[in-house]
Amino acid sequence: MPEATEELRYPIGQFVYDPEITPHKRHVWIEDIARTPWKLRAAIAGMHDEQLQAEYRPGGWTIRQVIHHMADSHMNSFVRFKLALTENNPTIKPYDEAAWANLPDGSTAPIELSLKLLYVLHERWSLLLHGMKPEDFARTFNHPDRGKVTLDNTLQLYVWHSHHHIAHITTLKERKGW
Repeated sequence: MPEATEELRYPIGQFVYDPEITPHKRHVWIEDIARTPWKLRAAIAGMHDEQLQAEYRPGGWTIRQVIHHMADSHMNSFVRFKLALTENNPTIKPYDEAAWANLPDGSTAPIELSLKLLYVLHERWSLLLHGMKPEDFARTFNHPDRGKVTLDNTLQLYVWHSHHHIAHITTLKERKGW
């Protein structure tokens, strides 16, 4: 059973950093960030409220919480990019993702609020990313738990993060036959 739980928890596998960064790969990753809200909307198309309250795995978040978590997490990442671009290796503040997901806005709010936020946020984030010079992606922030993190690493992580949570939704839909 632990293997099945791991597959449900990480349906696309855990994040793996690609150290072989090219301008083409970076462009693809940026475009992926730009398309994330549309991919998320496609993943939840046709789902009704009862389905949004389903956990993507036993003991996991509901689909509603996953959607709101994506908005929370991506807002934090956008701010971290801006901090790293304007300060010298700033220390960022982590947050308790599970606690945020259990707040009323993360557990009961209409998903449309976070979907709208993600569309606008990703448009701004994409503009920022497209305007960055190659050397900007080497800029860093200090994560209290992970140490010095580059913006290249963070870009890749958030592409993975988007795919990871969208896969939570699509694999649940496949398992349930929705």
